[in-house]
Amino acid sequence: MGDTGSLALGGFVAGSAYMMRMPLFIVIVGLIYLVEVLSVIIQVTYFKKTGGKRIFKMAPIHHHFELCGWSETRVVTVFTVITAFLCLLGLVGIG
Repeated sequence: MGDTGSLALGGFVAGSAYMMRMPLFIVIVGLIYLVEVLSVIIQVTYFKKTGGKRIFKMAPIHHHFELCGWSETRVVTVFTVITAFLCLLGLVGIG
């Protein structure tokens, strides 16, 4: 999708949550994105503080899973299933 598409979708989700006055909706629906960003922040911070040691094999975390032997298809499938479940959870919370 690339940066442009993901930023547009993220802006749509954030704008929707803001207009519905449901800020926790962003955290629930976007948990995978939050985990991806946090994995980079953790990796960079730990790398700088320890002088070159790493927590993950590579950041963001989906690359870590690929280096652990998961195929790209498996990573996408698992992340999609988790995101779909979280979206359903968010929709149930709305109603």
